[in-house]
Amino acid sequence: MMEKESIINKGSDHDGYKTDYLNNYFENLNLSSNEPDWNIMILQAMQFNDFQDCKALLEMLDDVDYVRKYRFNLESKFDEIVDWFLMKKLEITTRPVPAYASDNRKLNLLELYLVVNREGRHRNVTENNLWAVVAN
Repeated sequence: MMEKESIINKGSDHDGYKTDYLNNYFENLNLSSNEPDWNIMILQAMQFNDFQDCKALLEMLDDVDYVRKYRFNLESKFDEIVDWFLMKKLEITTRPVPAYASDNRKLNLLELYLVVNREGRHRNVTENNLWAVVAN
């Protein structure tokens, strides 16, 4: 029972940290817009210059209702993260973002990320040969 309480308490510590981190991150954004929805204004203002910027967006993706409501805005921001990571961190300039399948169909990288997360993340998907499930 004590182990269960310890895990629950760690979860609440993580949630508190995440809330504090996101609040601090958003307060430091340069927000100036006529957009009435603060969530859209924050997404529009986000820029990716380091891993902390990426982390802020990835933390936002933990909220299923938020993702459902702001999916369109999140898809373009997620493409920006991938583009930033490929170009600036890996110095790969030959991969187009957004990505396209061999049949010229645009790949939704945010949806791919969310499905892989839901299925237990990359390692679990690979170890359990779940890529066919992810592909559907």
